[in-house]
Amino acid sequence: MKKYLIPFCCSIFATLNAQNSSKDMSQNIQPPVAKVIPKTLTKHKVKRVDNYYWLNERENPEVIEYLNQENNYYNQATAHTKEFQNTLFEEMKARIKEDDNSVPYFYNGYYYITRFEKGKDYPIYTRKKGSLDAPEQIMFDCNEMAKGHTYFKLGGLNISEDNVWCAFGVDTVSRREYTIQVKNLITGEILPLKLEKTTGGSTWASDNKTLYYTRKDEVTLRSDKIYKHTLGTDVAKDVLVYFEEDDTFNTFIYKEKSKKYLIIGSESTLTSEYRILESNKPDEEFRIFQKRTRGLEYSLSYFEGKFYIITNKDKATNFKVMITDEDKTTKRYWKDFIAHREDTLLEGLEIFKNFLVLEERNNGLNKIWIKPTNQDGYYLPFNSETYSAYLGTNPDFDSEILRYGYQSLTTPSSVIDFNMRTKAQEIKKEQEVLGGQFNKENYVEERVWATATDGTKIPISLVYKKGIKKEGNNPLLQYAYGSYGASSDAYFSSIRLSLLDRGFIYAIAHIRGGEDLGRKWYEDGKLLKKKNTFTDFVDCSKFLINEKYTSAKHLYAEGGSAGGLLMGVIINTNPELYNGVIAQVPFVDVVTTMLDDSIPLTTGEYDEWGNPNKKEYFDYMLSYSPLDNVKAQSYPNLYISTGLHDSQVQYWEPAKWVAKLRATKTDGKLLFLDTNMDAGHGGASGRFESLKEVAKEYSFIFDLEGIVK
Repeated sequence: MKKYLIPFCCSIFATLNAQNSSKDMSQNIQPPVAKVIPKTLTKHKVKRVDNYYWLNERENPEVIEYLNQENNYYNQATAHTKEFQNTLFEEMKARIKEDDNSVPYFYNGYYYITRFEKGKDYPIYTRKKGSLDAPEQIMFDCNEMAKGHTYFKLGGLNISEDNVWCAFGVDTVSRREYTIQVKNLITGEILPLKLEKTTGGSTWASDNKTLYYTRKDEVTLRSDKIYKHTLGTDVAKDVLVYFEEDDTFNTFIYKEKSKKYLIIGSESTLTSEYRILESNKPDEEFRIFQKRTRGLEYSLSYFEGKFYIITNKDKATNFKVMITDEDKTTKRYWKDFIAHREDTLLEGLEIFKNFLVLEERNNGLNKIWIKPTNQDGYYLPFNSETYSAYLGTNPDFDSEILRYGYQSLTTPSSVIDFNMRTKAQEIKKEQEVLGGQFNKENYVEERVWATATDGTKIPISLVYKKGIKKEGNNPLLQYAYGSYGASSDAYFSSIRLSLLDRGFIYAIAHIRGGEDLGRKWYEDGKLLKKKNTFTDFVDCSKFLINEKYTSAKHLYAEGGSAGGLLMGVIINTNPELYNGVIAQVPFVDVVTTMLDDSIPLTTGEYDEWGNPNKKEYFDYMLSYSPLDNVKAQSYPNLYISTGLHDSQVQYWEPAKWVAKLRATKTDGKLLFLDTNMDAGHGGASGRFESLKEVAKEYSFIFDLEGIVK
């Protein structure tokens, strides 16, 4: 046993919450204590002491031992819930159709279908030539490919225009570093070719032998290089087509929908730049579409000699559509096509031969607008206030059928084909909830508005079982993310029924930092306005308590990654509001991470959080960074999860956070660090393995509520 680890012993575990009186309290289980090795970090003449900096030594056996000891502590302290966890897992799994198929889509002569088989964790990718009655061709059976791996992820399937070759990426570590290989779909042969340390994505030129792919920097994992490989040649001879030198940008390559152009994109949080090349001329040079101008964002679609550009040019905060000829691409030639609207965020564009389709967001709700050629446009009608609507797979230019998805907090997700000419629609598939117990009429969904500290109205989406009374005694789980302009749309979850059916209310707080109410909603929750994200969440919590949906004794909060940062802040500022908090892969050591440009994603994050090399941003970050602001006070019960191989939020952030909380907090409440030693940012890879992680989280808050079955 290492000196910094305190051995486990047996007696009464006095730190458990009094609500857990139903447990078998026969053991006193002491948590491990991380050894203290003070490291002084100095920036802008400000000195910070990090007692647990050594935990970032991933290969240090003492670090691995400490993480394993934390896992052992968690497992022993929650041993009384293991049977319930298994019950929850089986319950959630039983609602999911195991032998399931995706809705087929037709592309370039083939129908493509993804299916699952009963008892298997991974998808099977298939296709049928010309007709759904044609024989099935299995392209990839991930269940076979995953054998021997504790983690497996297949991504970036990319088929050549002659339908012979399929490039695909495989990740068996969960650091989002993929090895690309190529399979001959006619013979079934997988070529010996291996393209290492890539994003997994690739695209074929129209000659069906030239493959473009994106490689990552070996240290930072930034996507910074586009290479060109020719089938049959040595990988060592692959041509570097583009290198993105600016370490705040990432680069990528794709082929636009018409297949005429290959497009290289470079993007930072605030700025875009694209290069184009006709896909039948892979030996020629890419040309810049419009060179980068800080603050100018744009994206491209192409159709019949014209580029359609979604852009924020001319202070179009919520974006607009502009158009230009394919040989006149610089912004001075761009003409307005669909004007900017102050109240409507433009999120996406889909072009068909005779129709233009826009994805929009207004008042926090998704909208789909369809414009036939030479006719007025119209919106698809959606009546709920707690729904999500989004475009599906629409690869065919000539089609008059639009495929889209719809779901709400009480309505299972559906895939719908809508005829844009006749306005007839067909539900191709609705998510099945097995077991015979689910009836949407047994649940209530609503949207309410909390008032933030500065007077801003914040929407909250709620779902709960019918009959619940607002008397302040309901357990409530409040979720939010609130960063990067990612909107938290209301969605259906059969897994969530395990919460609702046990009396929980589930709430999504649409706080600033996302784009739920438009681009300004995002701008008001980033950089030097980031604290709006945190105070919005707290104000939503206070609203839910004041309106007697719940009380502080029964309120729980949940967030992951940047949402885990949110969890870290609120337990420092308002610990009294929450009985328990779930923080998944939390980004909590903000200042140290943002000062280390060797860590994946750091430099590309400057436009989101600020660059702490500048004192103004350093001081602001330091004022809210969860790790730096841990204090001697009582905290809620905490369940914190991470992955050893996480490339986005390194495992040592939550590890250091837990160590500091253990040494500092004044209460005897639960504090768990649960590290998946085989996975990364996305957690377990199997279809059902992830349910075990949810079962852990649910059992944690059920246990605090005294719910035992």
